[in-house]
Amino acid sequence: MSEPSTFYQPPQFRSQDAAHAARLMREHPFASLISVEDDGLPFLTHLPLHLVEGGAGQGGWSLLGHCAKANPHWRLLQARPRALATFMGPHAYLSPQVYPDKARVPTWNYLAVHATVRARLIDDPQEKDVLLKRLIGDHEPAYAQQWRDLGEDFARRMLAGIVGFELVIEQIECKHKLNQHRPESHQATFDAYARGNDDQRALAVWMQHLGLIPTAG
Repeated sequence: MSEPSTFYQPPQFRSQDAAHAARLMREHPFASLISVEDDGLPFLTHLPLHLVEGGAGQGGWSLLGHCAKANPHWRLLQARPRALATFMGPHAYLSPQVYPDKARVPTWNYLAVHATVRARLIDDPQEKDVLLKRLIGDHEPAYAQQWRDLGEDFARRMLAGIVGFELVIEQIECKHKLNQHRPESHQATFDAYARGNDDQRALAVWMQHLGLIPTAG
């Protein structure tokens, strides 16, 4: 029995391609980790997560991250290991001017991934050090030497101030909202995005990647 969806997913925007989800999680690793408190309200932590393939989750995937020990989120993960990690890819406004007829309204296009996860807390200093080196490798590999040079005492104090976690992925949902259902707008949308800001240009690249626009050459 499949899990219920964690967000609105019209079929024309639903992606079943795990490689697309992995690419988005790697290119946009700053995620929102969401748990539920006793009063039913969500509790969120915004944090970078590292995707690991070959783990115990769906498709053998898991996510590695950490929070400050002062952040109560780790206690929520301890009490209720099931949580949601969301990743937002490029997103941008779309003007109705892209349509050949004018009886249209503006919209917002975006790419997103939701991962339903089960958390395992990591408090062992050596395992936390390995986790941090994964994140350093993602964002500033050259810092790894500086981290080593700071010495064991400094590292021990820093590691004592965080709680790490492995988030085993139970379900992945990937959404590409790029006006797939409006083929008459594809070329004009691509042209508008291709000359826009960073997010808009990234959406133009994804339109080509998904085959909505032929790739030149």
